[in-house]
Amino acid sequence: MTIFYEVHDNIYVNLTNKCPCACTFCLRQTRDHMENSHVLWLEHAPSFEEVQEAMKAVDFSKYKEVVFCGFGEPTEALDVLKQSAKLIKEKYNMPIRINTNGLGNLVNERDIVPELKGLVDTISVSLNTPNADEYHRLVRSKFGEKSFDAMIDFTKECTKYIPNVVMTTVETTITHEEEKQCQEICDRIGAKYRIRPWED
Repeated sequence: MTIFYEVHDNIYVNLTNKCPCACTFCLRQTRDHMENSHVLWLEHAPSFEEVQEAMKAVDFSKYKEVVFCGFGEPTEALDVLKQSAKLIKEKYNMPIRINTNGLGNLVNERDIVPELKGLVDTISVSLNTPNADEYHRLVRSKFGEKSFDAMIDFTKECTKYIPNVVMTTVETTITHEEEKQCQEICDRIGAKYRIRPWED
């Protein structure tokens, strides 16, 4: 199974294929890998022991950042994520980022954000659109209409515990006016706004 894979100057950690969303634009609908990775569909969700074993083959000195992001929502594997992040911090003192849909509190049925303090340096939340109705149409979360507000609340909570909190949209997928509205959301909750380049 591919647990660790390389993207640009970072090493990514693929912990789960589970996700509460079925986004219309999700890359895993059209491919089974990313750039230099092998197939990212997992046979099963790896245990912490399996992550620890796979870690032995990784030269962390080559990379700028460790990113928890694979073919699923990282907070679906919260316990393994926390254990792995703690070990990476202790052993390699690497900056750690989580790329997330921001629905981790709904997934785990509790406020998980305080548990990430000291383990995560950056959290990047997919905002996608400033419009709740459009968000539901695009993201198709199993949690339904409460998802958009839950994602915003999650991100706001992250600003209390995580040094760098970013919300993202993808270049060319929304209008400049909508990008302005996204910036206003980020300003209101204390997050940074990033427009990611489109990847075909």
